[in-house]
Amino acid sequence: MTLEASDPVAAAGHPAGATHPLALAPVPSPPSSVDGFVREFLLNLNFDRGVALSASNVNDRYFALAYTVRDYLMARWLEDQRRQKATQAKGVCYLSAEYLLGRQLDNNLLASRLTDIATEAMEACGIDIEDLRAQEIEPGLGNGGLGRLAACFIDSLATMSVPSIGYGIRYEYGIFRQTFVDGQQVEQPDTWLELGSPWEFPHPESAQTIAFGGHTETYDDEGVERVRWVPAWNVKAVPYNYMVPGYHNGRVNTLRLWRAVATNAFDLRIFNSGDYEEAVRAQTFAENISKVLYPEDSTPQGKELRLQQQYFFSAASIADFLDNMLSEDYDLHALPDRVIFQLNDTHPVIAVPELMRVLVDEKKLEWDAAWTITRQCFAYTCHTLMPEALEVWSVDLIERLLPRHMQIIYRINEEFLGEVRETFGDDEMRIRNMSIIGEHPSRSVRMAYLATVAGAKVNGVAELQSELLRTKVLPDFDEFYPGKFTNVTNGVTPRRFIRLANPSLADLISEAVGAGWTVDLERLRGLEPFAEDPEFRAQFAAVKAGNKRALDKVLFQRDGFRVDDTHMLDVMVKRLHEYKRQLLKVLHIVTEYEGIVSGRVEASAVQPRTFIFGAKAAPGYAMAKRIIHLINAVGSVVNNDPRVEGRLKVLFPPNYNVTLAERVIPAADLSEQISLAGKEASGTGNMKFALNGALTIGTDDGANVEIRELVGDDNFFLFGMSEPEVEALWAKGYRPADVYQSDETLRRTIDLIASGTFSDGDRSVFEPIVSNLLYEDRFMVLADYASYIAEQKKVDAAYQDQDAWTRSAILNVARTGFFSSDRSMRDYIDRIWHTPPVY
Repeated sequence: MTLEASDPVAAAGHPAGATHPLALAPVPSPPSSVDGFVREFLLNLNFDRGVALSASNVNDRYFALAYTVRDYLMARWLEDQRRQKATQAKGVCYLSAEYLLGRQLDNNLLASRLTDIATEAMEACGIDIEDLRAQEIEPGLGNGGLGRLAACFIDSLATMSVPSIGYGIRYEYGIFRQTFVDGQQVEQPDTWLELGSPWEFPHPESAQTIAFGGHTETYDDEGVERVRWVPAWNVKAVPYNYMVPGYHNGRVNTLRLWRAVATNAFDLRIFNSGDYEEAVRAQTFAENISKVLYPEDSTPQGKELRLQQQYFFSAASIADFLDNMLSEDYDLHALPDRVIFQLNDTHPVIAVPELMRVLVDEKKLEWDAAWTITRQCFAYTCHTLMPEALEVWSVDLIERLLPRHMQIIYRINEEFLGEVRETFGDDEMRIRNMSIIGEHPSRSVRMAYLATVAGAKVNGVAELQSELLRTKVLPDFDEFYPGKFTNVTNGVTPRRFIRLANPSLADLISEAVGAGWTVDLERLRGLEPFAEDPEFRAQFAAVKAGNKRALDKVLFQRDGFRVDDTHMLDVMVKRLHEYKRQLLKVLHIVTEYEGIVSGRVEASAVQPRTFIFGAKAAPGYAMAKRIIHLINAVGSVVNNDPRVEGRLKVLFPPNYNVTLAERVIPAADLSEQISLAGKEASGTGNMKFALNGALTIGTDDGANVEIRELVGDDNFFLFGMSEPEVEALWAKGYRPADVYQSDETLRRTIDLIASGTFSDGDRSVFEPIVSNLLYEDRFMVLADYASYIAEQKKVDAAYQDQDAWTRSAILNVARTGFFSSDRSMRDYIDRIWHTPPVY
């Protein structure tokens, strides 16, 4: 539906009765000139920050600069919102628990073609823009690959002019700021909002009320028996809007993040009685919902808070879209023609029963009609292959926190299992395996199953993972729903991870193949002939060396670390989890070190390497935190042992984030992608490294498979078992202690750790790691060790021929254009969403 044309003022979105020409005119954009930018900057400094240039500090100037960039984007942002409301074109609502955005200033300058103008304008004001860049604090809104992927996707949707809204939570303290004390991880609050954020627009007047607890009751509605939810308490969800500009196309989409506040935040009567803590208890209780990302959930309270978070942002987002994005009197039966809600993993799956509740209880649609609508309005992305990562919630918890939703889930499951029985008969085991409600070991709701039943499509995120998802994780569902499962291989945005992160490489690429690659990454194929050009190889190598020097400067200022640009830079940066096998990387380092200190290998014969780790461990994940301790302990010993002659260095900068990634990734020579085959869904770090000219050492896991197929076996270091070989070894009976006994090099390596060499002689410190490797080794570190060490020797040999290495690096860049998030979005649009661009 569109606005009525009979009232041209109202149709244009203006208040009725507006007559002034400025009131009726489009929102103006400041002049795209240095003078225009300076004028806008000074206005913001004077009238928004309330200071004169002569009295301003660096934070004032940073905020004024950010406000100025916002001003240039504002006209298009408001126009895109107006036009979307008027045209009612189908759009994407991307529901994600996290968005790892990175710094916004440079990204928004790049998108709006303002980088040079802003630099000159600041210089004209006597300001070094680099000082303002350094002032920006990265938003604490995400943690790892899931959040960074979401940020890449909303960037691509804007660049492709696809109407979309990203929905999530505005976390006050992020996940945590990582520090190390005696080599061990210590979590500190991430106070990213301490000085405020110039990029967000709060709208408390548009808050949604989100209910919890209570009970349900039936009532008669003109002869129809209906159910209503009588909640026990509620909170407000206040939206904070962020601009998401497309690259050089004028499109500006929206990221809407929800902050939890109390509906009745302050009780003056209690305060006046002297009980100050109780007077603000409701405020404290409500605000806990949006305090931190992924609260530690080893306690019942932690689990409940996580479910509160998930429902809080899912319900607020559903309500926001239905209340504010649809035209008046919109026919909800046509809702699938207007929106697709993409569930980024299981965190927002509670949105399924929430939409059903709204349609049936509030909008009073019949159940079957509501279910038909719901099943066309959701799609689900599964980001895992590990059964324990497929989220489940206890029935008791949902019944207590969301009683009406549990009733809806029961009915969805009852009708679904009836359909299963019609297809497969009374196959009790199959029915138990497919039931949304699990009965063992305790009654629980399997959120991935609910998403699969409700979703129009279910996709994996790499070819291998999607195949395993269909054949091993959810095989009964694939058989029951032919055609529902598909693949969309992940991608990354080249704007941030090449243009911004690696400007020297970006310039070199543009000189070779033109500038169009920024929005059409397959044009990188044009670099292939340049891999045979000695002059181009020399230029490429110079870019890599320059990036290493830049990283050295950053790490020295940040952490006191030095990076030798004559070393191979061997990098492993990813969330700390045992399946990702940072422990295997540590064993390689210890093996190299043991060879030197035992005298079997001359230090001068060792290829100089600097190993860089970046990883956070979940606060309650004890083994992951022990591995972090071991990495730091090994680094402390190796870095300070004169026998090593500086040939090996281990660096673990704390609090790895997007800002640091943009310096580490362009400098890397070797990318470590060494998860156990069949465990990693996709990975996106592997793509970023390859696109920036690092060679990969990896298993055939996740998107590594597709990277290797594209770049060629000669330009990829493959090791380890395949997924079928992993399964066969488990079936045969894997005994890691036997591997340890049969491999002398491995035995010496583990014995060195067990001896206390890296723990001041205290054997007990790393005993849990040693015992886990010898007697459990769930992720087969020891089984792949020999293959990994052998392949690392090939890496050493290959790196000796720097010209050949550079040629392979160029081919990695040239052949990985497939891994653009723009291509991922096209696949989602073609295979799942069917949401064409709106220009």
